[in-house]
Amino acid sequence: MTKIPKAALSLKQFMLRQEVLKLYREIWRTTRLVPDKHSQRELREWARHDFQANRSQDDEVAIKMLLQSGRRSLTELRTSLELSGLRVKGDGK
Repeated sequence: MTKIPKAALSLKQFMLRQEVLKLYREIWRTTRLVPDKHSQRELREWARHDFQANRSQDDEVAIKMLLQSGRRSLTELRTSLELSGLRVKGDGK
């Protein structure tokens, strides 16, 4: 018996979902570079909390705004790490 999803995603929704997952992975990878384990854990908890809090968001404009905010936060984290002397790989583009 084949399971049919309750609601299939439209192409736009699918593409947005992929962008969100990509951002989450980039944030997770970047937090690995934080030398202090306590700070690393806090950053991961912050990311997980923010993504889970907006998990049910289905407004395309709101999701795009959240993506933009998340990318800005990721850029700030990478900049902070670079200023502390750590080498950060690429910008994820």
